[in-house]
Amino acid sequence: MAKKMDRNEVYKILLPIAKEIARQKEGALFVIGPKNKFRRKYETMFPQLITKKKLNEAGMEKVLFKLATLDGAVLISNNGEVMAYGAKIKKSRPLAGYGTRHAAASGITTFMPDSTAILVSEEVNWIKVFKEGNIILEMDSEDAPRSLDNRVISFLTDGDTALLTAGGISAAILGGAAVAPIMIVGGTYLAIKTATGLIKKNWNKRKR
Repeated sequence: MAKKMDRNEVYKILLPIAKEIARQKEGALFVIGPKNKFRRKYETMFPQLITKKKLNEAGMEKVLFKLATLDGAVLISNNGEVMAYGAKIKKSRPLAGYGTRHAAASGITTFMPDSTAILVSEEVNWIKVFKEGNIILEMDSEDAPRSLDNRVISFLTDGDTALLTAGGISAAILGGAAVAPIMIVGGTYLAIKTATGLIKKNWNKRKR
């Protein structure tokens, strides 16, 4: 029987899967949120043969990879339960210059503010994380130091500003920014995109 999960553990499983999908030049969309908030916000395009499974059950990484590369989104509760796959999001919000996955990610996180969407773009092979309709984080598919991965997860689950501080941006800069900053995480660097430019910091790969 799978152990009980929290959002921290959900991200620890999903982010490596998203990176592997990006490396395979595929696209995907995961939406994570409270179980009871998904109701009436989607419709499924395939028979739902694999639901109510937990992400930490044996063999689920390979199953998730396959489900994620189908058309539509994979919906996952905050405690790691697969709610649906091949899901067509009813609430979309078009983003200029981007396609239907971006619109779905922006829309669901706008109409379901306590949700997070992890989008893998097949065009550029990058991972983008949405909250409240906006992109807050972009990642390439390279493996990052564990210390950086842990800060990313803390930022996503708890809004921990240690990631911002590590990137060289102070709370004062953040508070005065006209546009919300976007974290850009690579295998060897961390950058913060603000309204006034890009702050970039090389990451010491020995920090693991």
